Amino acid sequence: MIAIVDYKAGNLTSVQRALEFLGHQSEITDRAERIVAADRVILPGVGAAGATMENLRALGLVEVLRDDVARAGKPFLGICIGIQVLLDRSEEDDAACLGIIAGRVVRYPRSVDGRPLKVPQIGWNRVRQTRPHRVFAGVPDNTHFYFVNSYYPVPDDPSIAIAASDYGVAFTAAIARDNVLATQFHLEKSGAAGLKLLDNFCRLGC
Repeated sequence: MIAIVDYKAGNLTSVQRALEFLGHQSEITDRAERIVAADRVILPGVGAAGATMENLRALGLVEVLRDDVARAGKPFLGICIGIQVLLDRSEEDDAACLGIIAGRVVRYPRSVDGRPLKVPQIGWNRVRQTRPHRVFAGVPDNTHFYFVNSYYPVPDDPSIAIAASDYGVAFTAAIARDNVLATQFHLEKSGAAGLKLLDNFCRLGC
């Protein structure tokens, strides 16, 4: 069973429908015991870092995700805001995050070469695979994925990045470290390529 973390926001049902389409059983839950008992955990969604962390704290899920999932070796996938809150701190709301991955989350620049940059970034961006990883099996390099973001992750250790993209600046689009995977783009909104990555996560042993 795959647990989809219900933190009272985000595209929870979209992710669950994608998993059902792929033939994987899942449940949307905010219960710590169900998350701990799951074979895999997905933290999906949209929203602000501050509100996300506030809801996770109110639900008593911060330590669960940090200790009983990530540090315990359970396969863990973060999507969109789910990649950002893995890091130590976000400029958005000056939010203290989960601290599973050392690093920070910063805002896209307001302008590039004197021209305003539209933020949030909304739309399809080409993703470069910067390091081989099994989650990209069957997905060609430079495939387009769907992004909706105003901020992007900057991990302290650049070697954990497995993909990058560009929007005003080059930025980390996906990371992998041991059992923890995360993407800045929305797998559930990225067509066949997004579904392939989601299926790969559900099948690979971390």
